[in-house]
Amino acid sequence: MDFSLTEDQQAFVESARAFSNGVLAPKAAEWDEKSHFPKDELMQAGELGFMGMYTPESAGGLELNRLDASLIVEELAKGCTTTAAFLTIHNMATSMIGKYCNNEVIEKWCPDLISGQKLSSYCLTEPGAGSDAASLSTRAIRDGDDYIINGSKVFISGAGETDVLVVMVRTGEDGPKGVTAILVPADSDGITFGKKEPKMGWNAQPTRMITFQDVRVPTSYRLGHEGQGFSIAMEGLDGGRINIATCSIGCAQQSLEDAVHYVQDRKQFGTPISEFQITQFKLADMLTNVVAARQMIRLAANKLDLKDSQATVYCAMAKRFATDVGFDVCNEALQLFGGYGYIKEYPMERRVRDSRVHQILEGTNEIMRVIISRKMMIDEALEVIK
Repeated sequence: MDFSLTEDQQAFVESARAFSNGVLAPKAAEWDEKSHFPKDELMQAGELGFMGMYTPESAGGLELNRLDASLIVEELAKGCTTTAAFLTIHNMATSMIGKYCNNEVIEKWCPDLISGQKLSSYCLTEPGAGSDAASLSTRAIRDGDDYIINGSKVFISGAGETDVLVVMVRTGEDGPKGVTAILVPADSDGITFGKKEPKMGWNAQPTRMITFQDVRVPTSYRLGHEGQGFSIAMEGLDGGRINIATCSIGCAQQSLEDAVHYVQDRKQFGTPISEFQITQFKLADMLTNVVAARQMIRLAANKLDLKDSQATVYCAMAKRFATDVGFDVCNEALQLFGGYGYIKEYPMERRVRDSRVHQILEGTNEIMRVIISRKMMIDEALEVIK
C-alpha cells in the first residue's frame, strides 16, 4: 500500500499551493472583514481548472477523481477556507450539470461555469427540511414543456451572486422517490432572494434564502429523469462531505503551522514557550489528529472513487472526524497564541469562526453518527468496514 503522491498529484498540490499563497491568503482577512465575495479570484481559479475539477471531460472539466480533488482543496483551504468551501460547492453543482443534463444544456452552461465566468449554487435545504432532506416540499408541477416551481430554500451559499441554481424539488410522491433535480437560471422570473445572512464565519461568501414563486423552467433543464433527484443529491453529499472535511484539515494544518512558528518565537519567563512540555504535548496531539484525519479523508475518497459499497459510511466517518478535529485544532492553536489569537490582527479567530460551521453543513455530525451507527448494526458489517 503506497501512500506517497504521484508526480501528477504533486503537481496539483504545487499549483494549488501557489494560487493559495499568492491569491487567497493575502486577501482572506479583508474578504472576511468586508464580507466580500471574491468573484474575480474565482475566475482566476477557473483558469487553472479548479472550477471544474470533477466535471466530466466530455463537458469540458478535468474529471479528476475525488482523491486528487481533495489534494487541491486542502491547499486552497490553507489560504482561505471560506473561498475554498464555496469553490467545492460550485464544483459539486457544476459536476451534476455536466454529468446528468442533456448535451444542449451542458453546451449552454458548462463552459462558463468551468471557466468561473458564471457561478453555481446548490439548493437542497429548506426551512422544514434540513437533516431530513427527503421531506423537502418545494414542488415542480409539469405544464407542457415546462416545470412551474414553488417553494423556498434556505442557507444557500452564493445565493444572490451566482448565475445557476441546481434545485432539488418534489415532482411526485412523498419521500425520496418523488424528488427531482432541475437547473434553474438564477435570474428567472419569480425568484426572490432574502437578506444576506449575518454569520459567525464564512463571511467571504453570501448566504441567503431563495423563494420560488411560479418560476417557469423548461423540462429539458432537468438533471437525469424524474425521481432521480434524491440519488443525485446523496451522491453529491458523499463527495461534499469529503470536500468539507478537507477544508477543515486545510484550515487546521495552516493553524498548526502558524502555531508552531509562534511558540518558537514567543518567550515567557525568559524561555520560548515551545520548550514547555505542555506546549510540546499539545502540538504533538494536534499534529497526530490532523494526520489521522487526513488519512481518513483520503481513504474515504479512495472508496468513493472505487465505487465501494461502503463508500457512504466512510465519507460520513471522515466528515465527522475531520471536521471535529479541524475545529479543535484551530481552537487549540488560538489558545497557544493567547490574547493575540483572539484579536483580528491574527488569523486564528477567523479560522475558528470559519471551521465551526463544517460540523453542521453537508449533514450535521450528529447525522453522520446516525449513518455510521445504522450501518455498523447490520450483520457482519464490521467485517467490511475497517
